Amino acid sequence: MDQYTEYIKLAKTWFVAYGPNILVALAILVFGRWLVKWITHLIKKALIKSGMDDTLVRFLDKLIYYTLLVAVILAAADQVGIKTTSFLAILGAAGLAVGLALKDSLANFASGVMLIMFQPFRVGDAVTAAGVSGSVERIDIFNTVVNTWDNQKVIIPNSKITADVITNINANPTRRIDLVIGISYDDDVPEAKSILKELVQVDTRILTDPAPKIALAEFGDSSINIVVRPWVNTKEYWDVRFDLMDRIKQTFDERNISIPYPQRDVHMYQHVVNE
Repeated sequence: MDQYTEYIKLAKTWFVAYGPNILVALAILVFGRWLVKWITHLIKKALIKSGMDDTLVRFLDKLIYYTLLVAVILAAADQVGIKTTSFLAILGAAGLAVGLALKDSLANFASGVMLIMFQPFRVGDAVTAAGVSGSVERIDIFNTVVNTWDNQKVIIPNSKITADVITNINANPTRRIDLVIGISYDDDVPEAKSILKELVQVDTRILTDPAPKIALAEFGDSSINIVVRPWVNTKEYWDVRFDLMDRIKQTFDERNISIPYPQRDVHMYQHVVNE
């Protein structure tokens, strides 16, 4: 019983000495967290209103929120007598150990910051990154989500993207279609070029500036190759390409212009052995 009474006295003494500071620390945590949310909400609204990219807005929102939250936690810890300098030293040592263990994740984080800040591509862009082609669905701090053309979801670590070549397919408003059309050596080259020019001109989706280029490119092993290079709006690239290929084949068949396949002449010699 005497020991129990002693514990009660110690608890009262401790509460008198530290209770007010603990209550103040709790108040700092509760009010500080609310204040941090309010501040980040205002900043987020201002960033959205300024027209900033959504990915960058989300990144800055999280960065500001957690930075201010850490400041609130340190203020509350200081109120209850925890030496923040020692705490920061311990936190720094722990951070170093964690950083060494998670160096790949930190590399992805750093790459994510670079992708968000410099914006080589945005959400919705068609890209080829780290050998993956598709539409960007989401850019996160550690990875980027790409939907491939056959609707597979690929999650790419950001460090893989920044370490490789990035191709933003629809970054520019126009693209050039590059076709190589082979015709037989027996066919009329000027007529074939005239047909190709006609097919390009009748398609209203093909731009006149820059002007389409149709020229004899090379004498191949099995065909004379003509290049067809029209310019189109990026969003219409594949539709125009597919339609143009289809019309070229149909028109060449109608006008007896052949598209040869690879072939080789083989000459047989009869060798007679005299016995």
